[in-house]
Amino acid sequence: MKKLTLYLLLMIPCLVKAQFGLKGGLNFANVTKASSINNSSRTGFHAGVFLAPPSNSIIGSRTELIYSRQGYDYKSGTNTGNVNLDYIMLPQYMSINITKYFSIMLGGQMAYLLNAKADSTASNSQTGNPYADGIMKFYNRFDYGYGGGIEIHPVSGLLIGARINISLNNLYETDAYASGSSNEPPSFVPKVDVKNNVFQVFAGWRFGKQPESAKKKKQKDE
Repeated sequence: MKKLTLYLLLMIPCLVKAQFGLKGGLNFANVTKASSINNSSRTGFHAGVFLAPPSNSIIGSRTELIYSRQGYDYKSGTNTGNVNLDYIMLPQYMSINITKYFSIMLGGQMAYLLNAKADSTASNSQTGNPYADGIMKFYNRFDYGYGGGIEIHPVSGLLIGARINISLNNLYETDAYASGSSNEPPSFVPKVDVKNNVFQVFAGWRFGKQPESAKKKKQKDE
């Protein structure tokens, strides 16, 4: 307990100097290898907070906590519709600060699926569509992957950026095809290992003092 208290006390100066902020924007989401359902991209959104420890070098870091609405549209035979996937994401990125106005972001993220919902024209008006009404069993709750992007910082705390996230984990459970009646998945579950990919555009605001560059700090000391 004493060690934990000491660690927290030592971390306070770093947290006080750290930049934190808010960000949000649009998702253009899709899934890979799903031509069997004529999938197409679906527009969603994301919003969250971030923390950036202080750094005077060209390399920095960024930890984020993001709510992200993803999914895809599909068309299979006479059945069309869309799938919405709601994730909580924890991206951890390295920032390469080319100038104080421009950064390259590289890193990875983990995600947890909060909810999955399908809107399908195959629903029966009396009984409903059991697949569309309860499809969480078909999906992996955890996802992980990598990504990269750019950010510009035009004025003060404003940031504008774009990023692509590419998942490495399969979107569906391996036994998804045995979860429905007659061992057949619903029409919006393609019989291939599909993965999420999301292109994001966003804007946000950074709070906290911008660290001095190493060059400026050296000039100031002299």
